[in-house]
Amino acid sequence: MTKAVVPAAGLGTRFLPATKATPKEMLPVVDKPAIEYVVEEAVAAGLTDVLMITGRNKRALEDHFDRNYELEEKLEAKGDTETLSRVRASSDLATMHYVRQRDPRGLGHAVLCAAQHVGDHPFAVLLGDDMIDPRDPLLKPMMAARDLLGGSVIALMEVPADQIGLYGCAAVAPTNDPSVVRVTDLVEKPDPAAAPSNLAIIGRYVLEPAVFDVLRRTPPGRGGEIQLTDALRSLALGDGGGPVHAVVFRGRRYDTGDRAEYLRTIVRLACDRPDLGPDFRCWLTDFVKNELNASEQA
Repeated sequence: MTKAVVPAAGLGTRFLPATKATPKEMLPVVDKPAIEYVVEEAVAAGLTDVLMITGRNKRALEDHFDRNYELEEKLEAKGDTETLSRVRASSDLATMHYVRQRDPRGLGHAVLCAAQHVGDHPFAVLLGDDMIDPRDPLLKPMMAARDLLGGSVIALMEVPADQIGLYGCAAVAPTNDPSVVRVTDLVEKPDPAAAPSNLAIIGRYVLEPAVFDVLRRTPPGRGGEIQLTDALRSLALGDGGGPVHAVVFRGRRYDTGDRAEYLRTIVRLACDRPDLGPDFRCWLTDFVKNELNASEQA
């Protein structure tokens, strides 16, 4: 496997007005756009051919992963090699490709837009709203599970039972590996009272190319969109293309598509940075202490 697909055509309405003219994927997490962390994760797993599914007003994504010769020349002339290295990092990460999703017809349709580029090869899908901490690799265990068991592999994570209605949900059966389960059914955003488990689908997939044929005949589902979950359910129920397994992820995941979680992600990652963390943690401790004192006195 060398190919990764990153759907990035969404409108980012939860972050308006910031995303009126700026792609939500380009919102900074500390000092890098969120999408760069996702591409770094793919590259760390050995996926060096990255196809980004874009839409209107997403040109900034292409510009970010391209060279900026004028800026680089100015930094080089100043002798600012450290900043120059950081600027060049994004353009040297991977071989980047782009295709536009002309109609917003859902995640399944976005993945289908990758069919010509992917061809008859297995590939990974990484959703830009999900950031996986590099200290807790997820893609490599998923790829290993596919090599061992065949078919497609999705990522699941336990969530509180009352939140399962926000996600696709899996019914599962055990395997010989406690971190890997066989998927027996999938439901998109179920009623929590009827959910088959508290295992939510998160934004990482390792897929067989057979999923494209299934997506082509998958009718619009929830929200009138072509749902990737519906296509994976067909595969899990035996509609050709091999079984569907899942890696149950218990590491650190950050949802940058939610405003509050986006802010928490910035705080967490800033605290972990050796260049920013010590001073930032001291400031944060004082800030929280002052806020608590002010609320007690109010």
